[in-house]
Amino acid sequence: MADTTADPGPFPSWRSYWNFARSVNREFRYIRSVEIEAFLASVLTTSESRRVNLPKGRLFWRAQVGHDWRPIGDGVDDEIPCAHPRDRMKPLLGRASDGRANPRGIPCLYLATTKEAAISEVRPWIGSYVSCGQFRTTRSLTVIDCARRPNANPLFFNVDDGMYEPPEEERTNAVWAHIDRAFAEPMTRSGDQADYAATQILAELFKHAGADGVVYKSNFGDDGFNIALFDTEAAELINCGLFEVKGMQLTFDEADQFYHMEGGA
Repeated sequence: MADTTADPGPFPSWRSYWNFARSVNREFRYIRSVEIEAFLASVLTTSESRRVNLPKGRLFWRAQVGHDWRPIGDGVDDEIPCAHPRDRMKPLLGRASDGRANPRGIPCLYLATTKEAAISEVRPWIGSYVSCGQFRTTRSLTVIDCARRPNANPLFFNVDDGMYEPPEEERTNAVWAHIDRAFAEPMTRSGDQADYAATQILAELFKHAGADGVVYKSNFGDDGFNIALFDTEAAELINCGLFEVKGMQLTFDEADQFYHMEGGA
């Protein structure tokens, strides 16, 4: 929780989110410096313009790898795969694993705007079964929109002077672009859970300020978005089906140039 006495002034640098993330990942996570508390206060102040209202009855999707079993028919002992039961399609209280918007043990309901995004987000293997259900919001919700510039990575430097600080508005836009990118950044199931620390702290900040959740961009599909709801009862399961993953399309761009190893072919 941010210190309410911290100065919610402008971000001192366009790199403020990076400095915050490095601090909570590598230095101090629960005891925070004055600079980090001031950063959180500024995030909270500037997040007001990113509050979005979702109406009651809005539909989303949620997927879980795996399945249950059901009998083929009356009087037949054989069983066939079927979707998970209703209680399995929500996180279990006190047993939630780390996520980008929640620490271990504190459940958060992760949903997606499309079925394709929901299934892709659970990283299934080809040939695996995935239970995918449709959820409906049970009340009006207010969420923080962290999906405006998920692909942006603004940098401010020039050849003569190196890095420099732009005007306040540009600094604010840059910091929020880095926050949007952090929430959207893909994580593997075997990844270092400490990488979630920065977004978990921000999500908890929004939760304490009365927000119901966080919206962020899905990396699967141009129209796919994810929403993390802090109250797992804020949406109810209305139907659920079982899907088998038949294939995945992989695309990639070069992130760095090849390097030459001496003696290599």
